[in-house]
Amino acid sequence: MLLQPDCIGCIYKASLSGIRELTTDDGLTKELISEILRIPGITRPAWDLTSPEVFEPALGLISRSFATPDPFRSMKDRQNEKGMQLLPQLRNLVKESDDPLSTAANLAIIGNSLDLMWSGGSVDVEPLVRKELERRPAPKHFRLLEQRLIESRTVLIFADNCGEIVFDKVFLETVRTVCDPEIYYVVRSVPALNDATLEDARLVGLDALAHPIENGIQGPLPGTVLSRCSQDVRDLTEKADLIISKGGGNFDSLEEATHLHDKMLFMLMSKCVPYCRYFGTEMFDPILSPPKRPV
Repeated sequence: MLLQPDCIGCIYKASLSGIRELTTDDGLTKELISEILRIPGITRPAWDLTSPEVFEPALGLISRSFATPDPFRSMKDRQNEKGMQLLPQLRNLVKESDDPLSTAANLAIIGNSLDLMWSGGSVDVEPLVRKELERRPAPKHFRLLEQRLIESRTVLIFADNCGEIVFDKVFLETVRTVCDPEIYYVVRSVPALNDATLEDARLVGLDALAHPIENGIQGPLPGTVLSRCSQDVRDLTEKADLIISKGGGNFDSLEEATHLHDKMLFMLMSKCVPYCRYFGTEMFDPILSPPKRPV
């Protein structure tokens, strides 16, 4: 999905939130926000780019300003730690379910909203997760996921945020009880906000369930532009029987890869108006869906 008017405000809000995470210095915050607002794609919206591509220069500026390639490392560590604290509860939700794979898939989608759940700082989000499980994606799309998983020899998953990857772990554990495809789990090569890297995937134990692989993109891009990925990842997109795209940044960029639409499924929460319009959902509905067919 190319940049939408709504994206400009989201990029600004995410930039400000990220800077606030790193400093309480109002002077520095004003200086950085002033520079971000001068980025060409934001000052003069670049409607032919995706939101992650417009956001990337802002994240690069933040990294340079704090002299670290991974300025949000402490936030990512907190999210992974909280996710691992939830792991026994998540596994129990799947175990007590009448349809474990459906529940695990829904948990993987719900994990996309953990940043909102944890905004108050509380680790005890199990009641919220149980409530969200009552709002399931379209049954026909889950059955499509189940069928494709069973039929696939190679599955490629584009990962999203830290913390959320623990929910992905529970999903992959459940997939392994149903079928046994070769699974590749693609993470960022360069840290981008709170997105997962190879270090994070190994930290939560995903390497026991899939092959973690870096996307090869040499910049803090919070999404996946295939033309900038490594040859290995591009080859895997052709080899894969099923491609699962997690989260909004990956959706924004991978939705443009129309040649892969026939084997792609999106898993995310409907967090903004453009997503609601694209998928025909209400705000904060869980989404499990193939790409929209051209009219």
